[in-house]
Amino acid sequence: MTGTPVPFTVDDYTARMRRAARAAGEAGLDGVLIAPGPDLVWLTGYRPPETERLTLLVLRPGEDPALVVPALEAPDAAKAAPMLTLRDWTDGKDPYETAADLLGRADSPVRADSPGHTAGPGRTGRTVRFGVSDNAWAMHLLGLQSRLPEAAYVSLTEALPMLRAVKDAAELERLAAAGAAADAAYEEIRKVRFAGRRETEVAADLDGLLRQSGHSQVDFTIVASGPNGANPHHEAGDRVIERGDMVVLDFGGLKHGYGSDTSRTVHVGEPDAEERRVHDIVRAAQEEGFRAVRPGAACQDVDRAARAVIDEAGYGEYFIHRTGHGIGVTTHEPPYMVEGEERPLVPGMCFSVEPGIYLPGRFGVRIEDIVTVTEDGGRRLNTTAREMAIVD
Repeated sequence: MTGTPVPFTVDDYTARMRRAARAAGEAGLDGVLIAPGPDLVWLTGYRPPETERLTLLVLRPGEDPALVVPALEAPDAAKAAPMLTLRDWTDGKDPYETAADLLGRADSPVRADSPGHTAGPGRTGRTVRFGVSDNAWAMHLLGLQSRLPEAAYVSLTEALPMLRAVKDAAELERLAAAGAAADAAYEEIRKVRFAGRRETEVAADLDGLLRQSGHSQVDFTIVASGPNGANPHHEAGDRVIERGDMVVLDFGGLKHGYGSDTSRTVHVGEPDAEERRVHDIVRAAQEEGFRAVRPGAACQDVDRAARAVIDEAGYGEYFIHRTGHGIGVTTHEPPYMVEGEERPLVPGMCFSVEPGIYLPGRFGVRIEDIVTVTEDGGRRLNTTAREMAIVD
């Protein structure tokens, strides 16, 4: 994809909200409550300002979507998401009363056979249950609980973990473009000088290259040299990179609202035999993880395939994290490629495949591609060489 993609339409967002409401009903929920954040952007296209004032999207099966919004922000909300019914509230008023009226009182008469019915001694109704986006503020959830004391709330990721997991064609196009942009940044960073420079300096180069390639947001630029490479989430610091260092590069962010995330491990000068061997093991593990991607396979199968290679090579105790995570409008989201996750892969899912070996006090190696599930297997969205690159 070149240039700016065609924006998502009102119909696109309406279809997503209907799907979310339908999924909520199928999961036994009375609806979902979406606070500002990635879920709200994905569902509506509306990105409100970060503020303590309550903004809440309410999706209920069979009902029109509604947005509880501060009155001063209502004009912008109406412009950004014209398909929503707005329920505005003014400063000095109780926003939780507005939300409670929209959600329905927990003591309202209901049929005894309604989903979630928990009528018992002293009760005439049922407990209403809502899925709540994970980034909702605790103060807002507590405010809702004070107005609807019999309501129950569950994490949206727990209740509907696959809500954003399966991407449509337009989303896949954006993810592919983000991956290609990250690949372009990697090709350029290999040309800069590493030896004698601080990790922070190389990280700044990476940040600039990602932005040059079209990223509007850079989420992370891990540059982990020598022994720092044994820490998978090392933050670039003042360590001066030396000749003979292995350097883990892990970087990504958002382009056109969708994420990139890739890792390659380079070496400053010629590596020794063990460094080459460890890198080759990780590369083989990453390849086996990718080969395990196919419709119907369980998420944990990807983890098992990659981990088996590292275990058999005798480095199993040094692979200390899951093999992958989903990616979309955020760089980390479900599904997760980890032991115990039996959810089947379906076409359109996108996630990382990123095994690693981390030798404390010595060095680390990680290789990561974003992969999407296709009708007959998987497709990499990162295509740069996975062989060890030698840098200056």
